[in-house]
Amino acid sequence: MNAFGRPKTPSGVRNAMTIDVEDYYMVSAFSDVVRFDDWRKYESRVERNTRILLGLLAEHGVTATFFVLGWVAERFPSLIKDIHSDGHEIACHGYNHRLVYEMTPEEFREDIRRAKGVLEDIAGSDVIGYRAASYSILKRTLWALDILIEEGFLYDSSIFPIRHDRYGFPGAARFAHEIKGEKGTIKEFPPSTYRLLGQNIPVAGGGYLRLLPLSLTMGAIKSINLKENQSAVIYLHPWEVDIDQPRMNGRLMSRFRHYTNLKTTLPKLDELLKWFSFGPLCTFIQR
Repeated sequence: MNAFGRPKTPSGVRNAMTIDVEDYYMVSAFSDVVRFDDWRKYESRVERNTRILLGLLAEHGVTATFFVLGWVAERFPSLIKDIHSDGHEIACHGYNHRLVYEMTPEEFREDIRRAKGVLEDIAGSDVIGYRAASYSILKRTLWALDILIEEGFLYDSSIFPIRHDRYGFPGAARFAHEIKGEKGTIKEFPPSTYRLLGQNIPVAGGGYLRLLPLSLTMGAIKSINLKENQSAVIYLHPWEVDIDQPRMNGRLMSRFRHYTNLKTTLPKLDELLKWFSFGPLCTFIQR
């Protein structure tokens, strides 16, 4: 027993664990120094790092949603098959990590259709979930939701209700909700935030998990579960468990966000898996 109460969420609320499967050189923050055409030139570490996460999840008996880039799936089909055979959900992260607000609607449709087809062919199951690169569905790109609906997606997890220099949709709903578009309805699962002094504070994982004290992250999830009676949506990337990854020559802020506290990712994730219940997003569709 400690300040966080009993393990595995005493309220009975289940949270969502999500993994964005991309390599260290594919991130949007380094897109100004790494062109997509040059991806093949870099040492790939995504399979190794993803398998580390698979091992930790297996230790805790937790299944998660893996948002996979189509480009990664084409090169590591056995990894995708193993993720699926371990009981995890395979979902779509686009083909090559292009930002939605840098694509036309036609380019976006081609991107998700290509990625979805690759993933379904490899996994042998329907892909119903999508997450945009760097949460790049903004107020001005809500048109993307209708295309997702037309292409057979049942849910999205791309709208981050925060202010950020690269993404964010201030004022958007903080918890799971349905969005009605011209083409139908889609379920939205926003990454989690904690409401403080009238502002949404991101506590969903990724860089926020690495930068914030674990006590704050756990306290925020506990508050979301117990006080708001809602599920938290947590995310991270395989490269975040890789202390020895090659260093990219990006901008100072990008390097700070990417490399700070990498050594804390696995210990912090291990604690979250001990103290809270998690599952894949597909199991929350009917909630």
